Amino acid sequence: MDRQKKLLIIAASWISAGLLSWFLYARTVAPQQEKQVLVAVAAHDMQLGTLLKTADVKMVKYPERDIPRGVVLEAKDAVNRVLLFPVSSNELLLMSKLSVTTSVEGVPSTITPGYRAVSVQITDVSGVAGLIQANSLVDVLFTRPGTMAEATTSTILQHVKVLSTGRLAQTGQPADPRTPKSPVVTLLLTPEDAQKLELAKNEGRISLSLRNPLDATESEDHGPLTTEVLDPMGISRAKRNRGPDPNDAKILRDLTTKVNTEELKKKEPEKPRVVVDVYRGDKHVQESFK
Repeated sequence: MDRQKKLLIIAASWISAGLLSWFLYARTVAPQQEKQVLVAVAAHDMQLGTLLKTADVKMVKYPERDIPRGVVLEAKDAVNRVLLFPVSSNELLLMSKLSVTTSVEGVPSTITPGYRAVSVQITDVSGVAGLIQANSLVDVLFTRPGTMAEATTSTILQHVKVLSTGRLAQTGQPADPRTPKSPVVTLLLTPEDAQKLELAKNEGRISLSLRNPLDATESEDHGPLTTEVLDPMGISRAKRNRGPDPNDAKILRDLTTKVNTEELKKKEPEKPRVVVDVYRGDKHVQESFK
């Protein structure tokens, strides 16, 4: 009886040791099988405005825990949609990067319904030294030219999306340094804002200010800024308030006196002449001499 108990205890110990070893191996050594999900990816590099066809999309297995929100799970959901952003080969296709279902290909199909594309001419200064790229967000500044008392600057549009820069939309490929830069930026605007921008283009100078794409705040409208902001000490304003400078008045008086003196000299009466009566017989003649 004692022998049977010993055998049972030994057997139980071996079984427990085996189970514990398997558990540790399964948790630490054996490769874990993660759940895989089929997702849609780009079959090759594609530019902005590309109309996706069946051959442009392929399905691959992807770890479920690494799948971002909004990924396309079926190829048919991506077909006949236009890319709103350039994509690389094997890049996940997200619904946020695709347009609505359409049969129109090209950059015009990427324009959001209800919006218009309007181009503005810029320079390296007004265009933030070339930092503005497609899909950047900018504010539009309008400067009305004039004298120091007339010139103003105001922000007329905020949080505007850049559709493209130059003649063609950005494709995501490295820019060729030999390609000449085109000082044009195309903005995506509502019809009302498009009219406002066109008016500003004809009335003054347009500049763009680049903003953080995560910054959705809008600045308060304090009205147009005048040149008084360039005079922080208020010197010009104080000078206008206190009237003319006494030194300026003295200069004006001296100048007036000089002009009047010259005028008096011009109008000085002629010296009196000597008048002599001459009688020749019965004739009487008066002759004058200086």
